[in-house]
Amino acid sequence: MHKKIVVFGGGTGISYLLKGLKDFPLDITAVITVSDNGRSTGKLRKEFNTPAVGDIRKVITALSEIDDPIKKMVEYRFNTSSDLNGHAVGNLILTAMLDITGSLKASISSLCKLFDVKHTVLPISEDSSLTLMGLDKDGNVIEGEEEITQSHHQFQKIYYKEEPKVLPEVINAIQNADLIVFSMGSLYTSILPNVICNEVKSALKETKAPIMYLCNAVTQPGETDNFTVSDHIKLLNKYLDFRKIDVVIASNTKIEKKIAEKYATAEQKDPVKIDYTAIENLGTELIEEDLITIEDNTLRHNSLKLSSLVFNYLMRN
Repeated sequence: MHKKIVVFGGGTGISYLLKGLKDFPLDITAVITVSDNGRSTGKLRKEFNTPAVGDIRKVITALSEIDDPIKKMVEYRFNTSSDLNGHAVGNLILTAMLDITGSLKASISSLCKLFDVKHTVLPISEDSSLTLMGLDKDGNVIEGEEEITQSHHQFQKIYYKEEPKVLPEVINAIQNADLIVFSMGSLYTSILPNVICNEVKSALKETKAPIMYLCNAVTQPGETDNFTVSDHIKLLNKYLDFRKIDVVIASNTKIEKKIAEKYATAEQKDPVKIDYTAIENLGTELIEEDLITIEDNTLRHNSLKLSSLVFNYLMRN
């Protein structure tokens, strides 16, 4: 019987992790945020009054065992002058299934069968009007996930406009998990939207499973400027309330100077430094490794190497 692992996240971070993690003998439940209101997803939410489907599409593609040309088709975005412009094919398929079934959970299940996904993909909630809110350090209230990202502000509080109804299957997965993982990705818009749900907090308080955080390799402009690894952990601990991060995986890759300068100037992103003493003082176990690769001048986590660290930790615990 395979060990059970629950992975929380959104955006591209969780997709990169799952591409590698699916090759290990694990029972994976991926829990995805559904409050995105930008690009194709945002347009579909307004037109069809649905939860966000874009991050779910990416996760299904990452976990799929079908041929690459089909995966590319699912991820394909139309570039046209019509209303189709910017829409991803997979988003349209998910929205169509949602219109047919009336349930996002059922729609995901159908697509997982179609695309040969052997693991479980769940939305954190099926609430169609889920709206992420942020109170920044200057006291300004910002409404909407896309607006929070584009503001490039640091926030003193992230919350939902209305408390979401979390899927019972999500709570059940937490209760039966051997390991809880917070994937790399934006803290404010990919990780915290899962953590701030009261039902999730309560389930995390009760579970005996350790909580692992996969730390970002670079900072997010405005949001986490000058953040070290321990700063990321402290922020998560603040929202976790009763539980704390038990173990963190961080990259110690020496990033090439030219690439680092490109990120610092063009994207205002800097490498996240490992501050060993501060991490130890938090009581968090540190696992460090050379994890970053460069693809098309872009920094990426080595999915297979990262996944092997997650798997090895689970096996020894």
